[in-house]
Formats: sequence, structure tokens, C-alpha cells
Amino acid sequence: MSGRESGGVCMKCRHYTAGRHCHYCREGYYRDPSKPISHKKACKPCDCHPVGASGKICNQTSGQCPCKDGVTGTTCNRCAKGYQQSRSHIAPCIRIPRVVTAVQAMEAVDGEPGRAADQCGRCRAGARTLNLNKFCSRDYVIMGKVVGRETSDGVGGGVAAGGEWARLTLSVQAVYKRAPRSRLRRGTTALYVRPRDLACKCPKIKINKSYLILGVEKEGYSSGLPGLTVGERTLLLEWRDDWHRRIRRLQRRAINCH
Repeated sequence: MSGRESGGVCMKCRHYTAGRHCHYCREGYYRDPSKPISHKKACKPCDCHPVGASGKICNQTSGQCPCKDGVTGTTCNRCAKGYQQSRSHIAPCIRIPRVVTAVQAMEAVDGEPGRAADQCGRCRAGARTLNLNKFCSRDYVIMGKVVGRETSDGVGGGVAAGGEWARLTLSVQAVYKRAPRSRLRRGTTALYVRPRDLACKCPKIKINKSYLILGVEKEGYSSGLPGLTVGERTLLLEWRDDWHRRIRRLQRRAINCH
């Protein structure tokens, strides 16, 4: 078998070994460095997770399985940091929407890094979730893209504490819920954010980013501003492509909202 050049080749290797001298582990197994190759447990099975791994063959030295995007662990059995479990076998782990303070977005524009860390703590986990209770308790639910920003004093006569507002230009692309007799429509509108909300509001607001916005229209009426206002009960979530179908289900379930 060696071409009569360098001796024989071992056959019928035991304990899941392979090679000319049964000196390494066969595919689907990896070497336990604490045991000699002659030991019956020198080769351990890869045991790659059937959903998290993209294959069954692991690294024969480290035992690391090939993981799908967003999956980690030697056997690809858990989601990596920044990802959450989904119900899809194709993409078992999906990226969690970034939930950070809105003032950090303004710092990126104003060139003053580090302010947010001094003013605010971490965002609550509930700030990134969408459920039926939140859908029912808001007057409107829209999806829009922030396309511009400007700052002015006392815009529209709505002068609050400090008298300064951040005026964002919002392109409303979908209206999933609105109050009776509401003028909210698809198209361009203004989105006003109070200074105290800029300090600690979640998530980070970026230009050319899409968001799901759940709000209460009377908060805008009380401010006197010609547009939507981010108030204490306004919920902003970074838009995810898989939310459109979920929101449609919430719309059907919202018939029973009190």
C-alpha cells in the first residue's frame, strides 16, 4: 500500500483513530491531549449541535465545531454576546437591537464623547422588547426612518424647561395603529425630543436609521409642537426586518385590548 517504499500501513485502526500508523483521530472526532493515542478514549466525538453548527466535523485538535452566524461555544450550543435565540433552524441566533442612550448619538454629532456614561445608567432590558401590552397602551404605532436633525429654541411655541429642542425629521413609512381622528399619516413629519430625554432616552438615535415608535398623542398636544413628541411613555425600538409579521399578529390580537 505504500508503493514498496517505506513500509506497511496499519489497517482496522481502533478507538476512532486513523492514519498510516493510527496516529490521529478520524473525521468527526478530536484528540484528548491528556491521553496517549493508544488509549481507548484518546479520540472524543465532536458532538456538534444539530441546529447551532453548520456541520458535523470539528477541529481535530481543539474540538471546535463550525458555528452558524451569532452562535458560539465549542459545540455551537449557545448564542454569542449581542445575539438572542430565534425559532429558526437556519438562523438560530439573531442580533439583539442595540439599546443605548440617545445622547450618545448627539455626542457623535457634537463631538463630546463620554457625557452619557456620566449622566445615565444602562438601558432597561424592557426597552428593547415588543409585546401586546405595549402595543395596546399606546395611541399610535409607526415605523419611520430618521432622515435629518436640527436644533432650535422654542420651536412651534412649545417652550419647555431649558427652551431647547432637538428637531428630527422623520419619514413615516408604515402606520400600524393610530387613535381615532388622528392626523398621523405616512410621509415626512417632525419628531421632537426634550433635552432630558436626550440625556437618557433609549435607544441611540441615528440619522438614516429606521425605528419602531410607540407613543401617546396627548404628549404631543400638551407640548404644542407641530409634530410627534418623544415623551416619557414613548417607546423607540430599532427596526428589525422580522417585526413586520409580528406586528401584524399583534394587530389581530389587539382587538381584545382594554
